Amino acid sequence: MNFLELNDITFAYPPVEGDLDENGKQIVPPIMWEGFSATLPGGFVHLVGPNGCGKSTLLLLTSGRISPVAGTVSLLGQNPHALNEEERNLLASFIYQNMEFETDEKTGALLNQVYANGAHKGNAAAIRSDGAHKDLLSEVIDIFELGGVLQHPLTGLSKGEIQRVLLAFSILYGSKSIFMDEPMFAMELPQKEKSLAYLRDFVKKTGTTVYLSMHDLELTRKYAEQVLLMYPNHDMDLGTPEEVLTNEDLEKAYGVPASMLRDGEEYTRNHLKEVSDLFTGKTEK
Repeated sequence: MNFLELNDITFAYPPVEGDLDENGKQIVPPIMWEGFSATLPGGFVHLVGPNGCGKSTLLLLTSGRISPVAGTVSLLGQNPHALNEEERNLLASFIYQNMEFETDEKTGALLNQVYANGAHKGNAAAIRSDGAHKDLLSEVIDIFELGGVLQHPLTGLSKGEIQRVLLAFSILYGSKSIFMDEPMFAMELPQKEKSLAYLRDFVKKTGTTVYLSMHDLELTRKYAEQVLLMYPNHDMDLGTPEEVLTNEDLEKAYGVPASMLRDGEEYTRNHLKEVSDLFTGKTEK
């Protein structure tokens, strides 16, 4: 059985009521894919490409969070769009950056709830054989460095801490597949490395598939099993990091010299700061 099959997919976002052009006419978003078909593998797969190339949309479509205009998605032999919410969540979890929470419950209690109410039912072995942890919950708390925030409500956590909690949720719930949109936003580099190494081990040990989008190409080179490189025209290349992340293909995808793409997230942050400084008058003259 193929992990993921996209069959004759057509997709465009619906018009936003009141979103008008300069002539007062309704803006109609363009079609992103029309008659698109693909067969994609399981494993630890990274999606990379410039902003606007469709990474988030593809993750939402394939996990059943948004529906195509036409065509079908088959995920592990099931149509995620035809399932109820609980069935869909057990088939595919989805996490993204800047998720908002309104609960004042403490982080430790929420981790226990997710663990108890998902596929694991609060009982799963740690995946690493070093004997350091009695079960998956204690291992995940350690890996994602959550011991110090268990008594804190989610509303009191930093962005980086929230992202680490979300990673823990995705593991503890026990879905057959996990889709992650920029899951390591605001995390420090050592935390990203530790998390990616664990996710790669988790995929190998459990057979769970993880699809995640990343801006940091060097981390993708180091940890991904497969890479889906997406282009602004919505074409895609699939292969190992060595096969796909060539200078030629990266320059084609991003439209800039490959040397500028090193440490991509830091480059983006610095560029945004330069733009901000320019508009606030902080740029040196």
